[in-house]
Amino acid sequence: MRTLLNAGEEAVSLWIVEDDRDFRESLAAMMDGSRGLRCEQQFSNCEAALKLFAKGEVPGLVLMDIHLGPGMNGIEGVRRMKAISPATDIIMLTNYEDDHDVFQAICAGADGYLKKNSSLDETIDSITEVLSGGPPMNPHIARKAMLLFRKFAAPKDLGLTPREEMILKLCSEGHTKKTAAQELFITHRTVEQHIKNVYKKLNVHSMGEAVRIWLQSNPSSNSLS
Repeated sequence: MRTLLNAGEEAVSLWIVEDDRDFRESLAAMMDGSRGLRCEQQFSNCEAALKLFAKGEVPGLVLMDIHLGPGMNGIEGVRRMKAISPATDIIMLTNYEDDHDVFQAICAGADGYLKKNSSLDETIDSITEVLSGGPPMNPHIARKAMLLFRKFAAPKDLGLTPREEMILKLCSEGHTKKTAAQELFITHRTVEQHIKNVYKKLNVHSMGEAVRIWLQSNPSSNSLS
């Protein structure tokens, strides 16, 4: 059985927001059977989940359908959840790798996305990457983000070192911490330390937030070398 945590670490509380009852219950059973996750709540719509968020009851992780309906869709849902609890990681569930919808969800605050037909190993790998601060964008979505931010943003000094900027550049292109380490010929642990420094300097809690701030502040970021 795949695991998210090391021995002795507390399980991550998980909520699932999905309007397909069969898929929701199947996903909950699969996730609750994976050591390191504790599926505490299931919802068929965002509105019900947001009522608990408003009361201060928030999970560590939410898996949420991007195309909920009727009612509030997942893109608006992630925006409202993040406004209440920025530290909650939110992964969007989608039937298709629709760059536009996923991009909108990332801009709204989503920390990653997952295709609904992903295997258990792929699902756990994606969750692990998000929980450890991995990038939320694939290269196609990252390109959309760079084009948008280049259009509207002006350069801004964030106080980052050249190595920290390079790691953010690689993550914006879809690299994981592991592949960024390989690209820079440094250890995975060194990348993690750089990322911790970035989070502290930018006052953020996830790589998604860090990448968005960095792209907004570097309209010519795709020309970095």
